[in-house]
Amino acid sequence: MTDRGLTDARAIGLALARLEIRLNTCFSSPKRRALQTAQLACAPLGVDVTREPLLAGSRYDAEQLAVGRGETLLVGHNPTISGMVRELTGARVHLRPGGLAGIEHGELVVLMTPQQIGAIAQKTGADLD
Repeated sequence: MTDRGLTDARAIGLALARLEIRLNTCFSSPKRRALQTAQLACAPLGVDVTREPLLAGSRYDAEQLAVGRGETLLVGHNPTISGMVRELTGARVHLRPGGLAGIEHGELVVLMTPQQIGAIAQKTGADLD
């Protein structure tokens, strides 16, 4: 991973923690950069990463992966992951590397760029109130 990729991955975990997002599960592509991203992002959240071969770039059923697992983070690759967001929500998006999409009950509730995530990660607790 590049230095920027490492920074972006760490920022994801820090931003999610600062927003008090609680994850139950994290599935990642077994490919090196995605797996490293997932591990860095999940470390501040105390969530173990499970390698999921289906996330390596082929089509998959995101709902089936997450069913019964609570709040789930999927770390994968484009264009497949952007396609899954569209399939689940109807929204046409292009997730940038280090970006984040939040989906709840088939609705896209948040879409963040790495810059937005980084800004949240840098804020102090007082700034978030």
